[in-house]
Amino acid sequence: MLSFSIGGTFLLGFVMNEQKDKLGNQALLVAKTVSQLPELKTYITNNNFNEATKHINPVVEEIRDINGAQYIVVLDMQRRKYSHPNTEEIGQVSQSGDLNAAFAEHYYTSIAHGEHGDMVRAFVPIMNNEGKQIGVVVVGYSVLTVAELLQSIQTELMMTILLSIFFSAWGAHTLGLHMKKQMFGLEPHEIAKMYVERTETFNAMHEGIIAIDNELTITIFNEKACEILCVRKQPSTLIGKKIMDVLPDTRLPEILELDKPIFNRELYINDHSIMSNRIPIQVNGKTVGAVAMFKDRTEVKKLAEELTGVKAFVQALRVQTHEHKNKLHTIAGLLQLGHHEQALSYLTQVKEEHDEITNFLNERIKNENISGLLLSKISYAKEQGIRLEIDRESRLTAFPNNLDHHDFVILFGNLIENAFDALRDVQMEEKIIHVSVDEDEDVLAILVTDNGIGMTDEVKAHIFDNGYSTKEKKGRGFGLYLIKEIVQKGQGEIEVISEPKKGTSFLITFYHT
Repeated sequence: MLSFSIGGTFLLGFVMNEQKDKLGNQALLVAKTVSQLPELKTYITNNNFNEATKHINPVVEEIRDINGAQYIVVLDMQRRKYSHPNTEEIGQVSQSGDLNAAFAEHYYTSIAHGEHGDMVRAFVPIMNNEGKQIGVVVVGYSVLTVAELLQSIQTELMMTILLSIFFSAWGAHTLGLHMKKQMFGLEPHEIAKMYVERTETFNAMHEGIIAIDNELTITIFNEKACEILCVRKQPSTLIGKKIMDVLPDTRLPEILELDKPIFNRELYINDHSIMSNRIPIQVNGKTVGAVAMFKDRTEVKKLAEELTGVKAFVQALRVQTHEHKNKLHTIAGLLQLGHHEQALSYLTQVKEEHDEITNFLNERIKNENISGLLLSKISYAKEQGIRLEIDRESRLTAFPNNLDHHDFVILFGNLIENAFDALRDVQMEEKIIHVSVDEDEDVLAILVTDNGIGMTDEVKAHIFDNGYSTKEKKGRGFGLYLIKEIVQKGQGEIEVISEPKKGTSFLITFYHT
């Protein structure tokens, strides 16, 4: 209705102007016609005014009736009226200021504002046969008011209003159904409520959540995501911004290209290590965006370290307890048999072996977590009948870029455990695992070899796949996948050399920058 009112206002204004232009042209035409009447040229110059009005007024009034003019006034040069619809005005002198130009031989129209509305008037000079002006003709047409104009087109107006209302209602109904379908049948207040609930739910979660649309514009950025990635802004201010402007090194846009989810992938974003799940958002089978759910990998690292390190320490304590009990039994037996010198020699030997490996690890491996892990693996290997050798030239003093001791606990733990698995079911005289860590200014190289069952080329092609394992036991197949993720994060290289029934070597190389 507002649109109709505004449109109607402009239309009425246009029609009113058209009406004035049309009436002005018509008035000018009638005035020119009257000015050419022979009676006017004959009787205006007659000195008998009464006789002139008797001949002029009837002729002019007849023309007025035919053309529907409000009035036609004939004036002489003294501005006396020779014709007028109101006979009382005949003979009166006109005081109108609009006449001045007409008595100077000008043709024109004007609009007068009176008590009965607007009048369109045309002014035409009357010229005699010698070309001298002898008077003026004034023709006036009444302009219809807005009410009169509307009344004159009331049938058309009613039809227009009814059709407009009908099509407006139909259009509004159709648009409403379409919008409701697009909004899954929800009302606006329900959508507003859901939006508030969704925002609060995302902010209450302990995982970071970021979502983008196909234009890479951020649609979701919760408080936990800001906290994990150290984005020092309010989440609400990030909505609507481009993801690349907020996180230049994000990997979320690649999900739009791949159009498939990626789960449990470690990423290094904004100088933070995170474990993420990235999933495309699909509506009616069409990808409309992507969402990432992630958490700070520090917690995951600690959990992995607990699984690969602390578990190993506990196991090492159990092995050492068992080993020390056997050694105590040996010493006790030698003493009971009176072999005091052999007992002392055995005790000295045990102490020297323990001190030698402990001092070596403390001096060459400058991280107690790695030293403790290797010591526990040596003890466990002895219990399993495996000789775990650590190259005495090994050294580890610093970690590569983007990596820390959590990563190296996982790295060493899984590599050595993988070697244990390769030797567990092998029947051979001597089972050996060799570990070497070579470090200089440019390169850090880690080598772990075993003489176990080895691998075929087919197995080698899949060992780094997430969840792949040659063992039937569930929950395996993640160790080498984690190793690959750590190597990629540290921008290193990994090489696997293996031959069935001869053993396997893992060589990992990191380059210092």
